[in-house]
Order: sequence, then C-alpha cells, then structure tokens
Amino acid sequence: MMRSATLNRPLALLVAGTTFMEILDGTIIQTAAPAMAVDLGVDAVDINIAMTAYLLTLAIGVPVSGWLADRFGTKRIFAWAIVIFTVASALCALSTTLPMLVAMRVLQGVGGAMMVPVGRLAVLRQIEKRDLLDAMAYLTWPALLAPVLAPVVGGVIADTVGWQWIFLINVPIGIVAFLAALRLVPAIDPVYRRRLDWAGFVLVGVALAALVLGMEQVGSATSNWWWAGGLLALAAVVGGCAVLRLRRTKHPLLDLTALTIPTFRVGNVGGGVYRLVIGAAPFLFVLLFQTGFGWSAVQAGLLVMAVFGGNVLIKPATSPLIRRFGFRTVIVGSNIGGAVVFVLCAFIDPSTPITVIAVLLFASGVFRSIGFSGYNSVQFADVPTALTSSANTLASTLQQVAAGLGIAVAALIVRATTAGASMVDPGAVELGYRWAFVVVAVLLLVPAIEAWRLDVQAGAEVASRSSRLTPG
Repeated sequence: MMRSATLNRPLALLVAGTTFMEILDGTIIQTAAPAMAVDLGVDAVDINIAMTAYLLTLAIGVPVSGWLADRFGTKRIFAWAIVIFTVASALCALSTTLPMLVAMRVLQGVGGAMMVPVGRLAVLRQIEKRDLLDAMAYLTWPALLAPVLAPVVGGVIADTVGWQWIFLINVPIGIVAFLAALRLVPAIDPVYRRRLDWAGFVLVGVALAALVLGMEQVGSATSNWWWAGGLLALAAVVGGCAVLRLRRTKHPLLDLTALTIPTFRVGNVGGGVYRLVIGAAPFLFVLLFQTGFGWSAVQAGLLVMAVFGGNVLIKPATSPLIRRFGFRTVIVGSNIGGAVVFVLCAFIDPSTPITVIAVLLFASGVFRSIGFSGYNSVQFADVPTALTSSANTLASTLQQVAAGLGIAVAALIVRATTAGASMVDPGAVELGYRWAFVVVAVLLLVPAIEAWRLDVQAGAEVASRSSRLTPG
C-alpha cells in the first residue's frame, strides 16, 4: 500500500481540527439558546443575533484571508488566527450581556475567517496532485460531522455543565493547536507585498453581508419582506459592481480566474448548491421529527445521529470510489443517490418504524460523505500551483456563503411547503415538512446536471493514483 509522499498528515489533522472547531461554533449555540437567554436576560429568539454575527463575520472576513497569508506568511497568520479564536471563545463564555456576547462572537468570527482558509492553504502548498485525494480526506470530515453533531453537543453541554462550556472547551484545544501550529506549519516567506484591494473588500463585504442578512430575513418566521427584499436587491446590485471591480483591477481581492477551470467551477458553483442543500438536510430532519411528529429534542437529535454514522462508516471508501470510477461518476451518483433518499423521506410519517427512518438517514449520510469528498477534491484537481492561493480564497468564500445560507434556505422551503400543505390537508401537521424533502431532492438535480457535463477524464491526475486512504 503506497502512502502519500508529500502529505504532512499531522498538519492536515491540525487544520482539520481547527476547521471542526470553527464550523461547530457556527451553529452549536442554536440548541443552547434557551439556557443562554435566561442567563443574559433576553428572549431565546434574540440569541440568534449572536449566531448571525459570527456567520456574517466569517463571510466578510474570508475573502481577505488569502491576501493576509500572502502578505505576512501562512504560519504567522494561522497561528494568530488560532490565538484570536481561542481568546474570543473565552470572552464569549465570560459574557454577561447579549451585546457583549455578540461583540465577542464577531471577534471569534475574525479568527475563524483566517484560521480555516489559511490552514487549508498551508496543506495545499505542500502537496503534489497525486496526494490531493488523501489530503482532502482529512480536510473534509469537519464539514461532514460538525453540522450533525452541533445540535446534540450544544444541547447536552447546556443541560449539564452550562452553556459557557460550549466556548470554554475551545480554550485547551486552541492552546494545543497554537503550539502544534508553531511546530508543524512550514515557515514560508511572504509571496508578495501588494496593497489590499480596499474597494474590492468593501464591495464584496457589503454584498455578502446583505445576502446573508437578507436570506436570514426570508427564512425567519417573523421576517419583514420589505426589509428582506431591500437587502437582497442591495446584494445583487453591489455584488454586480463587485464582480466588475474584481474582473478589471490588476490585483483583485478575489481572483475569479480559477472559475474558468471546469473542475474548479463544478466544485464551487454546482458544489455550492450541493453544500447549501445538503447543509439544510439535518435541519429539515429535526424539524420533521420535532414539529411534524411531536418528538422531543433528544429523540430527534439522537435519530439524526444516524446521518453521522453514515458519514463516518463510508469515509474510508470515498477515495477508493473516486479512484475507481472517477470524479464525474462519483459526484453525479452522490447527487442522484441523495435525491432518491430525500424522495423516500417524503413518505415518512409517525407510523413509520424507527429502523426504517434510521436506515434512510444513514443512507443520507453515506451519499453526503461521498458528495463532499468528491466536490472538495475535484475543485483543486486542475488548479495550477500559481493559482493555489487565490483559488483557495475564492473557494473558501463561496463555501462559507453556502454554509451560511443553508439553514435560511431550509427555513424558506419549509415555510413554502407547510403553507401549501395546510391548504391541501390542514390536519396533517407533518405533510409540509415531508414535501420539503421533495423540493430538496429536485434541487440536488441541478449540481448533478452540471457535474455530468464534465469530461469523463476530469481530474484524472488526482483520481488515477493507486494508493488508498490511510488516515489514522
């Protein structure tokens, strides 16, 4: 069995660990909101602003991470990002008012915005194409596991040791990660010292902020449609100006050149739709079980763990599948397989045996894991070394937007389907939630069609390697 010659496994594990920490903190406070609200003297719904502030800061901050890494060095920025994230986590735990918590969540988002993309860049700069699949196998699991574990972990911590430990647990992890970063991240000299594209930063930041806030309003049960429409219109106008700026300036904040590469485009355009839809699935499952079936949060959370089981158990097979069948077949298959599972979920009702539901959720996790591995690997399969930094920054930005919009899109779908179902059969509470899975299944066909247009040999240099995945 051949092992990856250029993959620094300890570094990949370090980056994966920090990525898991950043993604987990994005949504973990959702289930702890009631307990936090009591201590902070606010309504539980008000805690959402702390989650939004964090996700919004990530969306705005990620685009500048590539410039920081190139300007000051990957090792220095990654280490400082861990420090900022860790200190902010401790301050979140010490917060005594909601404004203080929101401010600390913004600071935490600043650290996370640098930590994840810069960490991934440190790994990508050290490997050759033949080792990309093995590298992405390490870097993919946080995006698979964190969204599924967050509701359960957040609820358990809040109900036992207190919500403060949701943040305090990051402190020892952050200290270890910082010390490991000093030892493991290569000290590469800054690439260049060009000035930051401030105009691009402002335009991109405003567009992303308006998009995230607008979609949150659309997905909210108490949304102001005029306010939501205004924000989305602002996002479209400013976003268009941002694209013009990025395409015309000599040193843009986000270099769009990588989007001309078919595999990168599939990994981030169709892949963005895929991540958005798949990211919404655990939220839909929880809504169906709790609101539709009337189950407790514990029952719903434990059953959704079947998705986690599918993610984990199939993971060692994802790289061999890609090497055996190629990127196009695996990505298209994961989309279609996931769509079929979601259609079957539309037939679930309160009388469906738990074992049948668990099998469907497990299968959802299997296709989810395969799809994430395919998209995360194919995006860099044909990116030349000279574009690695800019492509990584662009990919991180697009993926952060998809992750931030997942729950909002799920909420919007549920609002539409439950409204329709209430007119068809007012007595069937769960009907609208079941219809939501049909909508999700249809949406999965969009990235499947795009992936099918790939050349059958797309990413062959990465997929043809004969080694097997051997993570510890």
